[in-house]
Amino acid sequence: MKEIGIIGLGRMGLGIGRRLVRKGWRVLGYDRSEDSLRRAEEGGIESFDDVGFLCGEFSDRRLLWIMVPHVAVDDVLSSLKSELFEGDIVIDGGNSFYKDSIRRFGELSSIGVHFLDVGVSGGVWGEEQGYCLMVGGEEEVFREIEGLFKDLSYGGDGYAYMGKPGSGHFVKMVHNGIEYGMMQAIAEGFELMKESEYDLNLEEVARVYTRGSVIRSWLMELTHRALKDFQGLEGLEPVVEDSGEGRWTVQTAAQLGVPLWVISDALWNRFRSRQTDSFRDRLLSALRYEFGRHEVKRKDD
Repeated sequence: MKEIGIIGLGRMGLGIGRRLVRKGWRVLGYDRSEDSLRRAEEGGIESFDDVGFLCGEFSDRRLLWIMVPHVAVDDVLSSLKSELFEGDIVIDGGNSFYKDSIRRFGELSSIGVHFLDVGVSGGVWGEEQGYCLMVGGEEEVFREIEGLFKDLSYGGDGYAYMGKPGSGHFVKMVHNGIEYGMMQAIAEGFELMKESEYDLNLEEVARVYTRGSVIRSWLMELTHRALKDFQGLEGLEPVVEDSGEGRWTVQTAAQLGVPLWVISDALWNRFRSRQTDSFRDRLLSALRYEFGRHEVKRKDD
């Protein structure tokens, strides 16, 4: 029987569960949120408000998929350890730091439990279109449950075994770093067009960029959608958060001595977007006044 438990039924966990239900899997789900459990039940997922009860419902060895924020993974594993038996398989499908995944592999291996770190890309669209899956861990375990990844993946082949423990999350970390750089380039290019002398319809520009151009991509399709959905973006605050993977990518590059100009700059720009009253900019303005008597704008002007 194809049987899996999913711990964490947020947007991604719920989408993964519902896709597997449609693929003929028996899916058991746990989440602390009653609303998430209700939506999971509506999607055909057998829902539980207790991890122990979920683990007790398996007809055979346990296959568990953890889909929670990286800061919560250790807590989930701690709550699971008393429920796990030798030979069980645990998958971390969230955006965990790859070195944490290496450590978790070792900790679970010491009690005979298998651990796979799986980078997952595809966002909320993955439920319908399929996900991109990057798998790290023991290859024999990957091969044993390869059908799971096939059922979840884009086109049935949007998955691959990356290598030893930690490699799945390492590849996903770099993936997100590349994503930062690509998004930054798109944003800069469209800002240049907005500030130009031409009265451009940027929504139409984004649309035509998706039609056969060299830079056509899913991100460009999403750019077109964003400009359409948010009506020129005028109502949005110019604040860009980061999930942590961009930081880890840059930190790892520094440790390995690999220069990442574009990805690093994209990360700094996300930090920059959150500065609403920058001391640095005030100092720069004052310096320009001191050496060149350039005009300064005061807060009470």
